[in-house]
Amino acid sequence: MSKIPYSDAELKIAYERPGAMPGFPSTPEYSFPVSQREGVLAALNHEPIWEITGLEVSYFAPRLNPDNIARASVMDGSGSGLGVGGGLDIFGVDWEFVPSVGGSMVRPGGTPLLTDVNDWERVVKFPDVTKWDWETAKAENAELFKGGKFVSMWILNGFFERLISFMEFENAAFALVDEEQQDAVKALFNRLADFYIELIDVELKHFPQLDGFFVHDDWGSQRAPFFSPKIAEELLVPAMRKLTDYIHSRGKYAELHSCGHLLLQVPNMIAAGWDIWCPQMLNDTHKIYELYGDKIIIGVSPDVHSNDFGKISTETEAEQIAAADSFAKSFCKQDKPSFFNMYASMTLTPAYRSALYKASRLAYGRG
Repeated sequence: MSKIPYSDAELKIAYERPGAMPGFPSTPEYSFPVSQREGVLAALNHEPIWEITGLEVSYFAPRLNPDNIARASVMDGSGSGLGVGGGLDIFGVDWEFVPSVGGSMVRPGGTPLLTDVNDWERVVKFPDVTKWDWETAKAENAELFKGGKFVSMWILNGFFERLISFMEFENAAFALVDEEQQDAVKALFNRLADFYIELIDVELKHFPQLDGFFVHDDWGSQRAPFFSPKIAEELLVPAMRKLTDYIHSRGKYAELHSCGHLLLQVPNMIAAGWDIWCPQMLNDTHKIYELYGDKIIIGVSPDVHSNDFGKISTETEAEQIAAADSFAKSFCKQDKPSFFNMYASMTLTPAYRSALYKASRLAYGRG
């Protein structure tokens, strides 16, 4: 991509995005020199134009997928919205929506789908996704692709998360290290990869405009991963690589959503073929970027927010501008682009946002 000269006219606000929740500041969307979709694609292709904040992305989770309803994560044009959910997921697991946390959990007290992973071929029934009402979904979401944003389809529950939903956390964690179940776990994960590929194939048939896929699979707690890097390498990486290779073969991008303190697992994310990972801010995102940012695009958090999710910055405008300039100098490198951490994006102030945009335009060498 040829250089696009920077102009202060780009800072003219084309649209004001409301705050993520009451009390949060609105976030300006500027008069970008190319569409927001093109800006994301440029960064993914290591030809960044400005620092992507995630506001350039439309995440898509249509209601025709039972997982999205069960997990209270519908994001589409149906009007269903987030925050309404529960019920049976793709595999018939029953979920309960918990309003106080805005999410769902497997309904307590039920009988787990699996008690031994060796039984999965007999017990787990894979749905025929071609029978879902795709024509209605297309009609409901025709406007989604007209906003000029990068559109990424959600795949909830992933691999280890899916195993948890089948047999509860303790049993799922044990299955990963139980020699009598490990071969079955690997086979199940491989079958899940095939199923997600089948699903993606149908999604791309009906929504060829999709740019990427956003796959959820939490791997850790606030302090450490749930399992060792060796376990991830042996059981999870092959199935994930099968999935990401297919996504890439279709000309699309693969983003991993994985919560927890996961520095030790980043080499496995790279080996699994993920293009992007946005760590929770309990991680040292600066260290992760320095170690691995040339191999996977990392969502880096700024010091200005003190890694405190939900805290709106109280620094003066001059201090915010200086912090944005410092961030761009450290993390907006032409040969090693980053994304601005989406969790911190929720608390971007107007001064920091505009300063970061300009500084990143110049730092990326396209101004």
